[in-house]
Amino acid sequence: MAGREYRITIEGEISGPLGKAFKGMQLRCDGGESELIGRVRDQAELQGLLQRISDFGMTLLSVTVIDADQARRGAIS
Repeated sequence: MAGREYRITIEGEISGPLGKAFKGMQLRCDGGESELIGRVRDQAELQGLLQRISDFGMTLLSVTVIDADQARRGAIS
């Protein structure tokens, strides 16, 4: 699958039904923040994810591309 791996950090902890709105993304919550981690096919899909975050009234903290070298070194667990 083409695309890039992203880590999207959101203020607050996402749980339950709200987490299902981000199907296909791994969800991690810790210390009052949530991370959505997963492969995004293209810019249109990324914009859709960011729009969904906005539509739910969540505060976006960061969007980071995870490169293959980071993943191999174990920076992403």
